[in-house]
Amino acid sequence: MSFIASLSGSSLLVLGAGVTGTSTAKYLRSTGATVEVIDEKGVASARTDLSGLELSRFKLAIASPGWRLDNPIVNQIRAAGIPIISEIDLAWRIKCELRPDQRWLALTGTNGKTTTVQMAAAIIEKAGRRVAACGNVGEPVIETVTERDLEILVIELSSFQLAWSDEAHFAAAAILNIADDHLDWHGDFASYAGAKFKLAEHSDLVIANHDDQAIRELLGGVATRLITYTLATPAPHQIGLVENLIVDRAFPSGDAEVLFELGDLAQAVPHHLANAMAAAALARTVGVTDEAIRTALREFKVDHHRLETISEVDGITWIDDSKATNPHAALAALRSQLSSIWIAGGLSKGADMDPLIRDAAGRIKAAILIGTDAPKIADSLSRLAPQIPVHQIAFELRGLELMREVVGLAREIAKPGDVVLLAPACASMDQFTNYAERGELFARAVRER
Repeated sequence: MSFIASLSGSSLLVLGAGVTGTSTAKYLRSTGATVEVIDEKGVASARTDLSGLELSRFKLAIASPGWRLDNPIVNQIRAAGIPIISEIDLAWRIKCELRPDQRWLALTGTNGKTTTVQMAAAIIEKAGRRVAACGNVGEPVIETVTERDLEILVIELSSFQLAWSDEAHFAAAAILNIADDHLDWHGDFASYAGAKFKLAEHSDLVIANHDDQAIRELLGGVATRLITYTLATPAPHQIGLVENLIVDRAFPSGDAEVLFELGDLAQAVPHHLANAMAAAALARTVGVTDEAIRTALREFKVDHHRLETISEVDGITWIDDSKATNPHAALAALRSQLSSIWIAGGLSKGADMDPLIRDAAGRIKAAILIGTDAPKIADSLSRLAPQIPVHQIAFELRGLELMREVVGLAREIAKPGDVVLLAPACASMDQFTNYAERGELFARAVRER
């Protein structure tokens, strides 16, 4: 009996009632399965625990990515002998039956994942292929696989999704960068990096950022075919930069081929260029030409809240990079400007701020700190860059009221020629709904004045 057919009449558990869990439960019920959804947040459509359930009747549990591997409910399910798989692995099983010829490309990293996945999908689509970006961006993989007839999926994978997944296999996978993030979930950096590099074990080809030190240190353990990219001159089996040209020495039949030029990118800052190289490399694995790469990159628009210029008034430039939710992303944003009045803070997720301050101090004119971990950033600044003026906003403020206070203070500090940069280095959920609301309210406060 096929796996899909075996679901009919089965009792299944879905962990999580968010976007992923909802899509998973919807598909499973469509097969004729009986589904119980567990969500600890008290969602109306889900149970909060396993009480009253006869666990022996459940054949399988599917975990949404936010669930920790050592969650007490997860431990109960394991103790009952019920297999637990990820939504990604469930989608893989379905894909192998429904769409055996569909190719999966994957991508992970601490920062730049969504932009690069969208960029890769845009390039592949420009080449006339049926493709979608999905996973940690857009719709869940299970929904894309079951509801759309596509040749290629470009899948964004978080460290949470990778930690849960063991079955899915990818024609090619890219690893963008690895820096401190989600240490509160993984426990330490080694576990976090290990989850990211787990992708290499499940891919026929690995595309990796040679300029990232943490990645370089782990490349020796990659047993599959490896291609790297760099902002330096490329060696054989690399994509790299030669003057203003991005040159491919990995895929062409000859020695080298120009893929695109710096002028083809709307944002030619280093991290965006590196992301474009990774996207182009993923596209090359499915036979996309340099012409399609150049055309797609010229047309590509980066999402909101990613180094987005909000306003340029009275000689002051206001930039929203609210998506910079960890120190690595904030460093890239600060390096994109010569000097900034830096707005930072929120929930640090266990990340160390000292390396960020050491590397970026010369580009910070003043700091305006918000949120739960503002004192943590202030401490790093006082020890490592005491020359930088630091202003902390009262934690009691929330939402628009908070951003009005921040913007008002920034206006008092800023002079013509200055940049005011929102690049928080932290998550947003202590004072905002999410990073998008944080960026939108920042932009609203800027435009009000």
